[in-house]
Amino acid sequence: MRRTLKPKMFTGIVEETGTVKRIEPTAKSIRLAVISTTCARGTKIGESIAVNGCCLTVVGASGRGGSRLLEFDLLRETWDRTNLHAVGIGAAVNLERSLRAADRLGGHFVTGHIDGTGEITRWERVGNDWVLEVAAPPEMMRYMIFKGAVAVDGISLTVAEVTRKTFRIWIIPHTHQVTALHERSVGDLVNIEPDLLGKYVDQFLALRQPPPARAGHRPRRRTRDDTAE
Repeated sequence: MRRTLKPKMFTGIVEETGTVKRIEPTAKSIRLAVISTTCARGTKIGESIAVNGCCLTVVGASGRGGSRLLEFDLLRETWDRTNLHAVGIGAAVNLERSLRAADRLGGHFVTGHIDGTGEITRWERVGNDWVLEVAAPPEMMRYMIFKGAVAVDGISLTVAEVTRKTFRIWIIPHTHQVTALHERSVGDLVNIEPDLLGKYVDQFLALRQPPPARAGHRPRRRTRDDTAE
């Protein structure tokens, strides 16, 4: 019987940061190898892990003990669309295993399908917290709303402020410490996945819009016969 692949979901709650060990091109893809401890525990080939928010399939797992090496194959589209092309050997990446039916939903529903990247325009400490400001393309900014959810590098975060070209987020010390955000700087790229619910609402509203009138075509006026029972 042919196995049916089911879509995977994540919550945006990063379990650990892994360390990039190797990046190398192959005949059909780009092989990414990451050292992991928590997420590698019990993980088998074929399972899904979000790497900086990108849903990737484990194609290799080696090593025993505390740390293991997980390997992933990246398609060219994934490589070009995400910030994984900008990470280097030794860089930290956010890791999260896919959601199980019995797990708690600590963040929000995240698919691991990155819409694109944004550029950090502000990243500084303010009091005990940090302010992260990201400039994003219009096709992603349309989904940013005040107090709405967004996944940045796979981290479930709440939008604190929205302008025409940027959105701003407040980062608590814990998130800064346990994710790869502590390695980010102004000018770096981050992966962005807007809230899934916003995309569905946008699609439904678009389908409800009447089709555009054809050039030179005038709608026929309703007559009494049109409304007669």
